Amino acid sequence: MNILFIRYKKSKNILEGGEQGSQKNYNVLSQLVGEENVATYYIHDENRKKSVWDYAKGILYFPLNYYFGLTPKRVKEMVSLAMSYDVVFIDRSVFGIIAKKLKQANYKGRVISFFHNVEVPYFEAKLGNKLGKGFILRCIDQNDRYACQYSDKTIALNPRDDKELFKRYGRHADVLIPVAFKDKYLKEQYYTESTAVQPLCLFLGAYFPPNNEGIVWFVKKVLPYVNIRMRVVGKGMARLKAEEPVMKDIEVISDAPDLLPYFEEADMMILPIFKGSGMKVKTCESLMYGKNIIATDEAFVGYEVDYDKVGGKCNTAEEFISCIKDFENHPRPRFNVYSRQMFLEKYSEAAVVEKFRKVLFE
Repeated sequence: MNILFIRYKKSKNILEGGEQGSQKNYNVLSQLVGEENVATYYIHDENRKKSVWDYAKGILYFPLNYYFGLTPKRVKEMVSLAMSYDVVFIDRSVFGIIAKKLKQANYKGRVISFFHNVEVPYFEAKLGNKLGKGFILRCIDQNDRYACQYSDKTIALNPRDDKELFKRYGRHADVLIPVAFKDKYLKEQYYTESTAVQPLCLFLGAYFPPNNEGIVWFVKKVLPYVNIRMRVVGKGMARLKAEEPVMKDIEVISDAPDLLPYFEEADMMILPIFKGSGMKVKTCESLMYGKNIIATDEAFVGYEVDYDKVGGKCNTAEEFISCIKDFENHPRPRFNVYSRQMFLEKYSEAAVVEKFRKVLFE
């Protein structure tokens, strides 16, 4: 079996959340059929400088439901290329028009579409009040519809997304495969010290409206009432510090090349996220590194864990304050064995291989 793997972009440095999910998909598919049998087609290449014409074409083709980076010519090229492959794996549903054009061209192989989110709710949160929002959402909505209508198999992350897909497009996902990571934290011995009396709390997330709103809310409503050190790490977050006066005294690290030191130093993860779709990659990373996690319902969507054992589930300022004070008054191991165990059992690449196998071979 050979696979044409169509993904969003070739990143030049740090993989963002969605691209980490894409890399997991590529890794597992390569494991199942052999890396030499998986060819990758990138819609974007961050190493190539975009011209004004590239952006103009992106705008020009939106009304025809070609999401940014796609053109009729490029999709035609992909369809022609796909004829030599047994499977076309479309890694993002915003490229659902590719599935449509494959079927219209009588492609005989299997088309698989992966939903990293139900994209309309995700982009509604991402775009905020930006100009042209309705114009973009229409294109995204049509592509999710195409992915449901023309794919042989669809993959979603969790029951919430599956329910939303059925509500919007009348099709359930064929299989649910949660966010998962290749294990990057294999050690012979993990640290054993306890959380500090003044815990170091880490918020991990790129500059993105739901992340921005969540951390600003936390700094305003929770931070003044707890005795913690606060650190924010994420791509572009220096911009948030410049924009929000309440962030001026918060330690912010943008574009960190290696997150491991920040995970290891933190006593706990703080994830006050209230909006979104799909699953939060930062939650999976936190489990992988064996962290205590204090997070909202939204940050835990799709994760089947005992919230008390992992740290705590909080949705109000009062709940966050109470949970953090409990850590202050009753220190516990900084390395949370239960979190690490849940990652290995449910959210590592090894844990999802068999689900991908069923999609490919059944």
